[in-house]
Amino acid sequence: MTYPLLSLILEERNVSSDVIGLNSAMMPLGILLFSPFIPRCTRWLGARRMAVIAASLCALLIISYKLFDNLSAWFVIRLLQGMSISTLFVLSETWIVGYSSSKHRGKVVAIYASVLSASFGAGPALIGFIGTDGWTPFVIGTIAILAGIIPIAFIKETTEPPQENNASSILSFLPRAPMLICAVAAFALFDAATLSLLPVYGVDNGLTQSTAAFALTALIVGNVVLQLPIGWLADKYDTRRMLTVCAAVTAVMVATLPWVVNNWLLWPVLIVAGTTGYGVYTLALKSLGDRFSGQDLINGTAVFGTVWGVGALFGSIIAGWSMTLSTRMGLPLNLVLIYALLAIGLMLRKQTRSPQS
Repeated sequence: MTYPLLSLILEERNVSSDVIGLNSAMMPLGILLFSPFIPRCTRWLGARRMAVIAASLCALLIISYKLFDNLSAWFVIRLLQGMSISTLFVLSETWIVGYSSSKHRGKVVAIYASVLSASFGAGPALIGFIGTDGWTPFVIGTIAILAGIIPIAFIKETTEPPQENNASSILSFLPRAPMLICAVAAFALFDAATLSLLPVYGVDNGLTQSTAAFALTALIVGNVVLQLPIGWLADKYDTRRMLTVCAAVTAVMVATLPWVVNNWLLWPVLIVAGTTGYGVYTLALKSLGDRFSGQDLINGTAVFGTVWGVGALFGSIIAGWSMTLSTRMGLPLNLVLIYALLAIGLMLRKQTRSPQS
């Protein structure tokens, strides 16, 4: 909810698109800065306690946007929120992937992605209904995060967490799954650009503020409804091939945005682009669980979080610049290049390495 909420508020205050992009980039920067420390902090405090602390901090930060309602403060708050969010992502994904069996991991990860996206979609939809004025959106966001602490409290942890060794350090993980890391980076660029600037893109191209917020919801609907078929297929077919198809389809869909933004075709285009665009991360996470376990899995999810932070940081900034250069073509062209390059890289990698490399 905070991505479209804060972007639309800044848009109303006549803040430029590139500054909105820079402000949005503070959250992924926080993810980037803190993700490498999560495995060590988790060994010190325990995963459950870390998650409760992170969720409590995140709730406090959401209400702080209204308490400290100025652009300079929002840069600091979004940075801190990124740090708390990174902890929740790394730990939740470690639990989801680690506790699912290999036979059904694709479907389990797809259900996780659908639930996650449902919450991402509910936020922009809520903004479309209640608007951006007053305390209401900030209070609702705070309550939602606090409610999430309840199920975390029931998670059972092992009494002896796995110990890190040289073979399972974060840095040593990087060359072990290069294309998975590239897939996460591409998804992060896409995710940050659309979450922070798709509503602004819609407003700048003739949509009303509420319709522009619903456009982001439509993008996420495909991930909510259609990730389970992708997960089911991932349990049966080659993950790399499916990653390539998803990247290529996403590139084609977003390439049509300048021509469909003002008619009914916008909605099916966004749904398909959301399905395949977010599906890239579902497939990458499933493949991570297939190949790694224990401390390697925790480090892998931490690397995913770090790479997502890097990608999302540049995603928001580059998308803001691209829209400054061209209101109608900048954002779509940016997204096309991201997924087209990923599809090409996956195809070239397949020619030189085995499917498991």
